[in-house]
Amino acid sequence: QVQLVESGGGLVQAGDSLRLSCAASGGTLSRYALGWFRQAPGKEREFVAFISWTGGRTYYADSVKGRFTISRDSAKNLVYLQMNSLKPEDRAVYYCAADCSRGAVLRGRDEYDYWGQGTQVTVSS
Repeated sequence: QVQLVESGGGLVQAGDSLRLSCAASGGTLSRYALGWFRQAPGKEREFVAFISWTGGRTYYADSVKGRFTISRDSAKNLVYLQMNSLKPEDRAVYYCAADCSRGAVLRGRDEYDYWGQGTQVTVSS
């Protein structure tokens, strides 16, 4: 069973960039489709980005399209979320998630079996 640990969160100003990382232990990430989600205070956890197990397919929420990029480094067993042009509304706890699915884009929380504990991102205006 794979364990996921996110890192890279912090406090930044609007317009800045951050790169989140998600490291895996107990399993090889190359076997999994991966996603990033976020949860702002008082809101439900929402989909941010997806990358297929091959890395050949990505998908983004409309709210982050063109600003965020998901990528994976199978050799290092890592998945990244590069976040550019951050906005105050991007403030949230960010979670990475993994699933063994080989099929369609996974955008629902219930579609992922494994989750990290989250990393806080705060964007000041």
